[in-house]
Amino acid sequence: MKKLFDKSEIAFAIMLIVVYVVGESLMQRVSATVGVTFLAEVIFNTVMAVIILIFARKSGLMKHLGLCKPATSAGKALFYIPLLLLGTQCVFLGINTEISALDLTLRTLMMFGVGFLEEIIFRGFLFRGIEKTTTVKEAVIISSITFGVGHIVNLFNGYDITQSIIQIVCAVSLGFMLMLIRVRTGSLIVCIIFHGVFNSMSALCSHKILVDAVGSKLTADFILAVSYIIISLAYTIYLFKALPKRELTD
Repeated sequence: MKKLFDKSEIAFAIMLIVVYVVGESLMQRVSATVGVTFLAEVIFNTVMAVIILIFARKSGLMKHLGLCKPATSAGKALFYIPLLLLGTQCVFLGINTEISALDLTLRTLMMFGVGFLEEIIFRGFLFRGIEKTTTVKEAVIISSITFGVGHIVNLFNGYDITQSIIQIVCAVSLGFMLMLIRVRTGSLIVCIIFHGVFNSMSALCSHKILVDAVGSKLTADFILAVSYIIISLAYTIYLFKALPKRELTD
């Protein structure tokens, strides 16, 4: 791992993306085979996360990847209240009450694992790798778009093309917001927490109230997507003006 990282951090990030995407897809099939949803994914995510953390710590990359305390006060970021709104708004639209305790636990663990891995891969390794060869601005744009487009793999995991497009657009919008937080605060911690909460809440909510109100799940998904985009873009603009510019260092 160290040799590939030293040779090219971008190549290292791409390797992690391939392992992550292929691993998640394979683990879904394993979980289906053993009859315990998300069990294999939780194990895979945990193992991969531990390996990355050990590698980062031993290689002195914790601050380089943003695994450190934010350098900017929470007050300047409105105490991240917009993130709380984005992460929990679907709770008020209907909770799936048919989920068992085991399913709830595994689903939550899986989503937090996904949140950590996607943040450390896309806004950690990939961003820093691109930033070494270009400007920070270009690295932000490329890594954010890559993060969003990467969700196209869900086409192979049961999503239809319309759902996938909606998810990609939302992911790009949220990606820019999280990327700005990572750059301006020097930390991924807030991004990791938000990503895990957002994924978990989205997976646990049925959106039944909204679906019943508009008469269609597709329409409900579209309305939610628009709300995510509006809030994330507005917050991104605010953060761009409110948070101090920072020089990235290792």
